[in-house]
Amino acid sequence: MLVAREYRSVMEARQALGDALDRAAMSSLFERIEWFESLHAHCFATTEARIFQALEGEHQAWLFLVAPKAGRVSALANWYSFDWGPVFLGPPDWTVRRRLVEVIAQNLLKDSAQVDLYPVTEASDLLLEAFRRAGWFGVRRPMGGRHILDLNGRSFEQYWAQRPGRLRTLISRKGRASRFTLSISDRLTDALWRDYVAVHGRSWKQPEANLSFLRALAERESAAGTLRLGFARLEEQPVATQMWTVENGTALIHKLAHDQAFDGASPGSLLSHAMFAQAIDRDHVATIDYGTGDNGYKTDWMERRETLYRLDFFNPRRASVWLPAARTAISALVG
Repeated sequence: MLVAREYRSVMEARQALGDALDRAAMSSLFERIEWFESLHAHCFATTEARIFQALEGEHQAWLFLVAPKAGRVSALANWYSFDWGPVFLGPPDWTVRRRLVEVIAQNLLKDSAQVDLYPVTEASDLLLEAFRRAGWFGVRRPMGGRHILDLNGRSFEQYWAQRPGRLRTLISRKGRASRFTLSISDRLTDALWRDYVAVHGRSWKQPEANLSFLRALAERESAAGTLRLGFARLEEQPVATQMWTVENGTALIHKLAHDQAFDGASPGSLLSHAMFAQAIDRDHVATIDYGTGDNGYKTDWMERRETLYRLDFFNPRRASVWLPAARTAISALVG
């Protein structure tokens, strides 16, 4: 028997899940209940959560969504999310999983005019088919990329020898003249966090809107031993920083920043060199994921690009979405 339920808070969903989406059960950071819980609390606190569960025997599908305005539903995800998709429990069966998502999509038809999901990678085909079968008009558009490195057993020395010559020359030249001290910590302290905030405040990046979310992430991963918080310092002054996590053979690069006043000395690149070396030779990761965004510098360090998709679904029963649906479909064709 196929059953669908909706929860209007992450706390309700957590109670229904028990420990099913805890760290011990889910290898991916972005599928854990604590990820969605923290993301909603720190980044979507004023936005209603809409979380759907579909069950059939031992199979479950969960969609973590938010409702930014009446009739509109979006993925519970933002720029911190490397990927978003249904979270499945039970044996891997594509047909059953599509059916579970389809029944959730049917429920959404009752009170929603539009659904937008981003960033989506592997789940895009399943979501597109399930929502269309449920009665939605769906459009899929490529929107940016995710840069990934597969080590395939290489040591850092072997990996580094295959980097572009301009990058290796830069690191060699800047390294010889460097006065920076590099450090990587797997434990967060108040002092380290102050240094992180200080560097970010002097970087080229926009002011961090959700520092509390990053602090909570760093605290959780520090307690789990998966945090890698790197710094380049000139004497005692932090001038570059990077926040990574390393777990289950994968390193995730969450945030990086450097003080613009030191651009000429490339402290960020020197710190990247050290972070990659530790992840490969000490943490023995199989994969490094640079997250979302097509920044040019990523291609020097990484070797594979995965397309990110935005999925837009329109309820054809609502005349108000016909024009936006047509515009979105046209933009997908010409884009």
